[in-house]
Amino acid sequence: MEANNVPQQNISTYANNKKAMYATNENGKYTVVSSTGWEVEEIATKQALAELERLAEKAYRQVVAGEFSPLYFHMYERRMDLQTLSQATGFFKWRIRRHLKPAIFSRLPTRLLARYTEALGISAETLCNLPPLEKYGR
Repeated sequence: MEANNVPQQNISTYANNKKAMYATNENGKYTVVSSTGWEVEEIATKQALAELERLAEKAYRQVVAGEFSPLYFHMYERRMDLQTLSQATGFFKWRIRRHLKPAIFSRLPTRLLARYTEALGISAETLCNLPPLEKYGR
């Protein structure tokens, strides 16, 4: 893409920020050009966010039903999946799956909970509970 063709559509998902993109200048060499985004990117981002919200709401209902521990909800609420949480905590995915079981999660030692709270950016009290029903109780 040429530098003068870099999209500048001021999309809402950038929140008045800009993104660096590579484009070719008039000499045909790559250069960094700022962009305020383009509509297609905004649509894709909003769809991805809507899917993450749907997964968080589903996880909320499953935690309330006793199928999973609160960790399952908070993972999706923080826009993570099993792979991302595994990378952030250093736990193997199989171990996190085990911690998603309510009986196992309720017995986790403080040192393991601390790794989850650090990765998720929440307190231990928040991790062990669900937020008020209004937001996720549909």
